[in-house]
Amino acid sequence: QVRLVESGGGLVQPGGSLRLSCAASGIDFSVNTMGWYRQAPGKERELVATINPNNRKIYADSAKGRFTISRDNAKNTVFLQMNSLKPEDTAVYYCSARYNDRYWGQGTQVTVSS
Repeated sequence: QVRLVESGGGLVQPGGSLRLSCAASGIDFSVNTMGWYRQAPGKERELVATINPNNRKIYADSAKGRFTISRDNAKNTVFLQMNSLKPEDTAVYYCSARYNDRYWGQGTQVTVSS
């Protein structure tokens, strides 16, 4: 059974930082492209960042320079370090694993507000 469990979300003030984690099980983590996506109320789910098995990273324009995606294959975990957070970053953040199939986590809420 595949499980992706996100953690690290919460309420943060504008300009603050959060580090999201996603622990994976039931997949061969090292061959999966891992990603973070987000969905704000009333909007479609959108890409934030992905990291492939060779550590090649892709970022949405909104994330470049502020967010960093990384992975620890020994711990089957992918991270998203988010700095300089803005109110428009408020969304549910989802972890994704993709190889032959795509799997999703249940999501973690990030709220940026003063």
